[in-house]
Amino acid sequence: MFAAIASALDMIVQPCYALTGNWWLAILLFTIITKIILIPMSLWCQKNSIVMVALMPDLNRIKVRYFGDREAIGEKQSALFKEKHYHPMLSLVPLAVQVIILFGLVDVIHSITDHGAPGTEFLGLVPVVDGGLSWIMPVLAGLSAVVMGFAQNRINPLQKEQSRAEKNTTNGLSIGLSLVLGVFVAAGMAFYWIVSNLTSVAIQALMNIMIKPERHIDYADLEASRVQIEELNKLDGNKAKWWKPNPLAKREKADYKRFFNVVNKHIVFYSEGSGFYKYFKGAIEYLLKNSDASIHYVTNDPNDQIFKIAQEQPRIRPYYIDQQRSITLMMKMDADVVVSTLEDLDNYYIKRSYVRHDNEYVFMFHHMTSTHLTATKNAYDHFDALLCVGPHQVNEVRRAEQLRQLPAKTLVECGYDLLDRNIAAYEDRAAAAGAGERPVVLIAPSWQESNLLDVCFDDLMAQLLNRGWRVVVRPHPEYTKRYRARWEALQNRYAHVPESDLYFERDFTSNATVFSSDLIITDWSSVFCEFSFSTLKPTVFIDTPMKVGNPDWQELGIQPTDISLRNEVGVSFDPEKLDGLGDAVADMIGNADAWKQRIAEVRAKTIFNIGGGAEAAGAYLLDRMIAIQEARAEKEAETRD
Repeated sequence: MFAAIASALDMIVQPCYALTGNWWLAILLFTIITKIILIPMSLWCQKNSIVMVALMPDLNRIKVRYFGDREAIGEKQSALFKEKHYHPMLSLVPLAVQVIILFGLVDVIHSITDHGAPGTEFLGLVPVVDGGLSWIMPVLAGLSAVVMGFAQNRINPLQKEQSRAEKNTTNGLSIGLSLVLGVFVAAGMAFYWIVSNLTSVAIQALMNIMIKPERHIDYADLEASRVQIEELNKLDGNKAKWWKPNPLAKREKADYKRFFNVVNKHIVFYSEGSGFYKYFKGAIEYLLKNSDASIHYVTNDPNDQIFKIAQEQPRIRPYYIDQQRSITLMMKMDADVVVSTLEDLDNYYIKRSYVRHDNEYVFMFHHMTSTHLTATKNAYDHFDALLCVGPHQVNEVRRAEQLRQLPAKTLVECGYDLLDRNIAAYEDRAAAAGAGERPVVLIAPSWQESNLLDVCFDDLMAQLLNRGWRVVVRPHPEYTKRYRARWEALQNRYAHVPESDLYFERDFTSNATVFSSDLIITDWSSVFCEFSFSTLKPTVFIDTPMKVGNPDWQELGIQPTDISLRNEVGVSFDPEKLDGLGDAVADMIGNADAWKQRIAEVRAKTIFNIGGGAEAAGAYLLDRMIAIQEARAEKEAETRD
């Protein structure tokens, strides 16, 4: 076969030599001619590459939708390739043709050098055998591959969209192949390979003119889909160096397997970390007391308190699954009821199950304020039921459903169990402690940029210090992590003030200071609800730039409680006009009884079922578990009949 190929190639080489009178120029001309002959194949490959890049946004979204499920990704990817007529192996065709030409060229080069014609001596030298100056050919071959790789990474529509690792692998193989080839073949063949590498760049540039990639590829959409993939990859729970094994991998794998080995899971709670158990606690305790159901609890935190709690309560079955693997677990969720405090279900990386479509997804609020200001616009759209804290959340969600023509969700008049427990704990603490010696003013801001610690802390201190109060500064834990330098500078600036007058809290494991204070000062933190509704004591608000997650919040025509409650449970101040704040604090502390009555009335109209939030949440979840089981049993009976 190669003899026939050599004869065909010789029919091109000989006329090239007759035209140029030089074998090196003949090989150069031969290479250019073969590239021109193969232009139809190059066009075919160009089209195929453009199709692949055009498919990348869809492929990336398949990877996001079925993240971690290799089998599902493979099936969807193959279906997409078939639908769009993309051939993954086609990219290997040019290389295969090059190799065929190279092998055919062996006999052509030998036929030239065997006759010993003048000027052919170097043409037939093989570096590994003959050495000497012939070693320059492997170097030139390698350099030509470097040039080709550099150019192709920038102009080849498919190659320039590959990851850095893929580019390095492709270029590394090309350079390695060129170096090895240059060592073991005759100089004339190496010269062909060098010219072929370099002319490939010109051919690719020509292809981009004949079929312009930008006419067929939505690069903006491609970039958006790539961002989604990058966000998922950042969720890797193993923060160690890549060469170090993940010490939690074995445990996570075992928990993942154990979770799916359980059939007929009736309820699953999904938690991002140990701190979220407090929102589920009342409902879980109700279910344990009033049913025999097992409570499956998936957490991204290997040190979640749920593991210790489960040691004392065997019906709680905890599983450690990191954020990345949780994506796959949630997509394959097979439980009747799934409860979460995580907003934006199905909008970002956590999706509804694709293996079962009768699951009920229930959202449990982790705050008492409105649904349409700090949360994203579509945060609750894909839940089936919301355990609402108060009438404001019901009104807001129904209004959003009406405006955006969304399916009506089940809105449960639930209440807020965490508040119920805080009220009880505060009353017990207050009864045991009695009256304090000095009033305590707590500063508890949010952590976002332009919070009160950064905007007006010094002016605030001018109003509060030396008035007989103890001032406690309790930053958001996220602030101390993100802006440690600012936090430390703030403490150093007031190091001269005794801790009996100004105390910077550094331990956030307890919220004792929150409930032992006489008044709280904040900006846009929702902590004011927990404080004022638990203690019936007032809040001073600093009107720093508002924290907004939904820029379209005004379209509902409903003022968020984040704003309306500010003048119902306290007073507000402009951060640039704090004169009089100290007098206002003194007046509020001095009129504690009047504020207590006022805030109690506000709380009563804002929160459902005060004292009964756990029972309302638990009863709803239990009713839904039973209803879903009965519906499935009825459907199975109909199928049998």
